Amino acid sequence: MTHDIHVIGGGLAGSEAAWQLAEAGLKVRLSEMRGSGEETPAHQTDGLAELVCSNSFRSDDAEANAVGLLHQELRTLGSLIMRQADIHRVPAGSALAVDRDNFSASVTEAIDQHPNITLVRERIDALPDGPTIIATGPLTAASLAAGIGAETGREALAFFDALAPIVHRDSIDMDTAWFASRWDKGADVEGGGKDYINCPMDKDQYLAFHQGLIDGEKTPFKEWEKDTPYFDGCMPIEVMAERGVDTLRYGPMKPVGLDNPKTGRWPHAVVQLRQDNAQGTLWNIVGFQTKMKHADQVRLFRTIPGLENAEFARLGGLHRNTFIRSPELLDETLRLKSRPHIRFAGQITGCEGYIESCGIGMLAGLFAAAELTGKTLTPPPYATALGALLGHITGGAEVETYQPMNVNFGLFPPITGRTKKADRKRMYTDRGRAALAEWLNSPRPQAELADNSPELAPSA
Repeated sequence: MTHDIHVIGGGLAGSEAAWQLAEAGLKVRLSEMRGSGEETPAHQTDGLAELVCSNSFRSDDAEANAVGLLHQELRTLGSLIMRQADIHRVPAGSALAVDRDNFSASVTEAIDQHPNITLVRERIDALPDGPTIIATGPLTAASLAAGIGAETGREALAFFDALAPIVHRDSIDMDTAWFASRWDKGADVEGGGKDYINCPMDKDQYLAFHQGLIDGEKTPFKEWEKDTPYFDGCMPIEVMAERGVDTLRYGPMKPVGLDNPKTGRWPHAVVQLRQDNAQGTLWNIVGFQTKMKHADQVRLFRTIPGLENAEFARLGGLHRNTFIRSPELLDETLRLKSRPHIRFAGQITGCEGYIESCGIGMLAGLFAAAELTGKTLTPPPYATALGALLGHITGGAEVETYQPMNVNFGLFPPITGRTKKADRKRMYTDRGRAALAEWLNSPRPQAELADNSPELAPSA
């Protein structure tokens, strides 16, 4: 099949971009190197939209959370990724988490069966000459990365990203551990407020565990990795431990809001596990991304109360990620300024997180669809989650200090006037919904989106 546009990369961003283009009636060639004999240091399958670091899309609260607002906007605009995430969600309190295998399989099936998409398992080594969206993610093949670097005139920035271990549910000692969500959040949604398994630690156990993290043998750096910084959003747990003895107790091991039913009190520290598949047979250790060697991981993690006999479906790992200096290289519609027939999408632009990658992939697809059909699509307003994230990537950030960024209210135009902090979050989301509705109802965006999006959900 001849194609109107080439999408490179079958992750969340590439899959979403291809879907939006195909739904707009354009013929898409989607190239994914996994399945062609090529592998990455992080992926385990050749499925599209494979979730690597976690199975969580984070908060689904559209009333008081920027991530939840982004979820709502993507649903409104007809996102394939959000549709499949909702179908394959698993209990996670107020968060949206999915069965990662079934989610990936369903996205792959939807893409593979779309009459306007040709999925090709191939590695692309050079920048194409025709209309293209590059959504190769943080693990872009070296040959294509070199081509991107040659075109942009700058080396890509890089950082390390780490994976958390996954534990078999039937190997967890529930005589020690217990089910609960922090502050019982999630009690009104699936899971009944008991969406996490909690493993308590007293002070001595915590201090011994903390020292074990520092003493454990780590994966050695390759020569080309030695000067690569970490991204704070996916910091290895042992790196956090090195920052101070109580750092973890204010991070992934914080005990606040978790009453141990056996004592009626908060433990000194808590290790939480979140359901990772629909069957509830696999649970990932929240925030425990690590670069420790596998033997040390097994030894140390089995000192956690409740995990003494833990069986691991996956141990932690480490991989190097790359992204471009988007604020100086891309225009407001994600086009490469030096070669405007090429757009970038997803984590390679420096957005961080699954759902953020999906959002930028959607926008790249919508912008390209409008351009290829001779129409005009203005960027979404900065007051929306999509607009705030896009604005940060394409000019709002400082170029020299540019780092991967999750969507957050700090990227939005500030709320003016004196307001209570609790009210301010709702003001951001109410304003964002109103801005999106106005954008959808304006003449130019409506022409591109009316056939592909459900009605806007009410803000109440």
